[in-house]
Amino acid sequence: MIKVLRNWLYRYFSDEQAVVLAVLLIVGFAVVLGLGGMLAPALIGLVLAFLMQGLVSALERLHLPHIAAVWLVFILFVGALALCLLVLVPLLWQQVSTLFKEFPRMLGEWQTLFLLLPERYPNLITNGQVVQATTMLRGEVGNFGQWVLTFSLASVPLLATIMIYLVLVPILVFFFLKDRELIGRWFRGYLPDERALITHVAAEMNRQIANYIRGKVIEIIIVGVVSYITFAALGLNYAILLAALVGLSVVVPYIGAVVVTVPVALIGLFQWGWSDQFLYLMLIYGVIQTLDGNVLVPVLFSEAVNLHPVAIICAVLLFGGLWGFWGVFFAIPLATLFKALLEAWPRREP
Repeated sequence: MIKVLRNWLYRYFSDEQAVVLAVLLIVGFAVVLGLGGMLAPALIGLVLAFLMQGLVSALERLHLPHIAAVWLVFILFVGALALCLLVLVPLLWQQVSTLFKEFPRMLGEWQTLFLLLPERYPNLITNGQVVQATTMLRGEVGNFGQWVLTFSLASVPLLATIMIYLVLVPILVFFFLKDRELIGRWFRGYLPDERALITHVAAEMNRQIANYIRGKVIEIIIVGVVSYITFAALGLNYAILLAALVGLSVVVPYIGAVVVTVPVALIGLFQWGWSDQFLYLMLIYGVIQTLDGNVLVPVLFSEAVNLHPVAIICAVLLFGGLWGFWGVFFAIPLATLFKALLEAWPRREP
């Protein structure tokens, strides 16, 4: 056993650069897992800086000074943030509140509709099962209402935290953009002189994660806007809320599209019943999902992510369980980076 372990260590860790890279990876994961809550504003600022660095670089290629490019991008970022907070968030909250108030009436109508099923399929479902399922759903809605009330009563500390984030994150974004080279030189000063492997992996990480973030944000915006225009044109209730859900669903491959179909179908069914309007809604929604997967994604992510669907789903489950939403968001680039790391890792025959 000791000989096998020694041969394995010699094969993969005989290179000094491999040892340094392994230590950096272990320390990085430990910091994110252990101190992620405290460093959340810095991590969010770093992600947003990654997102906007491409625009800064594009402005610099147009011969705009670095500080001017940073200020222009930062002003655009603050304007977009203010627009979301002052316009989009209140609209979403209003539609969520309206939907919550309408839910008891919707449950009553669904119960009436579902009670027709035992008459048509008496061997598969009974009246008691329908009533039991509806009662359980009403209980869940009541629990959700109690959670909303508790959330509203305990929202003062949360509001204080949000205000801190709204101040700290933009400041961190500005300095990450402004002093990117300075921070990079400071970090490289603690690395060994021979760091070809680290440089290769860092370049791969920058290419994979930065391009993925930018492409995914553009995909969210396009899918959300197209979905809103479609839902509003059809006259679907809660169009902004559903469009936001459809846009965010692209963050989770495969699973997101399936999950978000349920509220879209239920609200359309409640509003129109089994009508032509409902069929049009589901048909156009299916076209949007198809175009997203077969046209938009290949255009935005020209460099195909060569990962098996099982590997993608496992990465979403793993990183989502570790880091929540951000783990889900970064699951694909992290999995791709891990694969690139394995391919670049130096090996020696034992």
